[in-house]
Amino acid sequence: MNSSIRLGMLTPSSNTVLEPVCSAMVAGIPRVSCHFARFRVTEISLGSAALQQFDNEPMLVAADLLADAKVDAVCWNGTSAGWLGFDRDRALCKDILHRTGIPASSSVLAIDDIFRITDVRRFGLVSPYMPNVQQRIIETFATAGFECTVERHLNISENFSFANVTAEMLSEMVREVAQSGPDGITIFCTNLRGAPLVEELEEEIGIPIYDTTSAAVWAGLRIAKADPTLIRGWGRLFREVS
Repeated sequence: MNSSIRLGMLTPSSNTVLEPVCSAMVAGIPRVSCHFARFRVTEISLGSAALQQFDNEPMLVAADLLADAKVDAVCWNGTSAGWLGFDRDRALCKDILHRTGIPASSSVLAIDDIFRITDVRRFGLVSPYMPNVQQRIIETFATAGFECTVERHLNISENFSFANVTAEMLSEMVREVAQSGPDGITIFCTNLRGAPLVEELEEEIGIPIYDTTSAAVWAGLRIAKADPTLIRGWGRLFREVS
């Protein structure tokens, strides 16, 4: 790798997990760094005010700021397309490219790609969200051809609070989902501390776990034409999915 690679991450304002996690993931790769631009997100629900948080314009303004840093990729490191629809993120990525000239992806579009590459058709879903948000996510993935056969959620709507979910609680949710034998499991929230648990949990349960924050880093590296397998110790995604 002959030059620096900068990965730009669009970040919910109340998220305190994804920045340190993304930086830790790429810390072992020379000349790769992550850079972040925030826009306001405080609540995850299906209420009109909460949905308006994900209008394109604030996200595009944040992308403009990342473009000032001459990043090689922009990734919307969040999961709103889970309940708003994959096309919402596809349109956002197209707008980012048109506006900044920088190719873009998102955590959710990356999960879609990963499921297709690894032939995941029946998946387990772990999230902190409210029941109606969880159901919308299940319906969105079903439309794309993926069947959620088992799920666990925590009935939380305040985005900041997701970061307070303990490793013990999150690990237990994953173990419960794994009991039904899905093709893969997604930890679906970029303000959950799921990524640092993946390597050990995969070894324990024998099922691939695709964390949405990890998926954003994986997508950013692919866009920037860097090798995701250079990341070690963060799960099968980086070892096996090219």
